[in-house]
Amino acid sequence: MANSVKSFSVGYNPINKSDIFTSGDRLTGQITLELASISKIYSLSVKLKGKAEVKWTENYGKTSVTYHNKEKYFSIKQFLIQEDHGNITVGPGCHVYPFTFQIPAQELPSSFKGSHGKILYSLEANLSRPMKLDSKAKAKFTLVHKGNLNSDPSLMAPQQNIIDKKMKLFTSGTVGMDVNIARTGFHQGEGIKVVASIQNKSSRDIKPKYCLYKKISYFAKGKRRVETIDILKEVGEAIPPSAGQTVTRTITVPPTTCVSILNCKIIKTEYRLRVYLDVKYASDPEIKFPIVVLHALQEPDEEQPPVYSDFGFGAFVNSGMAGGTSFLQNPAASGPSAPPPPYSTYGMYPSLTGFDGKS
Repeated sequence: MANSVKSFSVGYNPINKSDIFTSGDRLTGQITLELASISKIYSLSVKLKGKAEVKWTENYGKTSVTYHNKEKYFSIKQFLIQEDHGNITVGPGCHVYPFTFQIPAQELPSSFKGSHGKILYSLEANLSRPMKLDSKAKAKFTLVHKGNLNSDPSLMAPQQNIIDKKMKLFTSGTVGMDVNIARTGFHQGEGIKVVASIQNKSSRDIKPKYCLYKKISYFAKGKRRVETIDILKEVGEAIPPSAGQTVTRTITVPPTTCVSILNCKIIKTEYRLRVYLDVKYASDPEIKFPIVVLHALQEPDEEQPPVYSDFGFGAFVNSGMAGGTSFLQNPAASGPSAPPPPYSTYGMYPSLTGFDGKS
């Protein structure tokens, strides 16, 4: 017998222009089920999930060891159709089932995907029918931990460091620098003002250099896997021998930089600003400042009309179904437990953005 399910998908409705959620937000969405013929259903459910996972392999001679760890934040299941006394019968056509979740108001790390781990927030829909394999659909959404400079005094703490180094081998004399930045926490797209007082008492020109880099740590079975990624590098003007200068430079955190992740037990994303002096034929004196990258400051979103993608209203209008409105019908039920959730808090045509079949 041919499969009566023509399509099965789950989507959510963005709550702002950036399509980003945070803990405590309300998430609304819908399951869309398109049937070619009448079908019996045991249950239709959707699950809101948040989890972190790491996995990597290390080789010790001829032996390979896989390190794996998981951290679950929440898993909330909601039934939109559930069998009570006998199977539920649903007619052909397109059926839209809205749902609402409240993302738990707890300390949640930001969404993340790296080479050895991920922090994932998703919706998972499941359709169960007699004598058939379950139909499944998934959609990922982005959650960001929105840190606040005013709520954490450590993020407002200024930083300063001093280094002096005696040159050896092909370079004589000493070089030194006194570097300070205004605070520790910076938003995506914000500039870090670096003020460096540099003393070049060596026999060669020296150049101040700057590097913002990311350090990602993965934890499993008592082991730690670290990877370091340079975000940006900049070079200042040369300072001649026997001279001193105060150099000011603004290093802008790229707007696309991922926010720091400091509240996950198995994945940590940290940033460092490295300020160093490039000295030929000598090891470079350097100073490192820890930087916490916060979500970009944004103006309140203006209220936007719903946007309908090819998966939404337009796709069904042009589908050529008899009657023109059959895609909105609710499943006809054979028992008292069948009615889907009311539409009282939803628009009749909710947008179906956010579709993603990947896990």
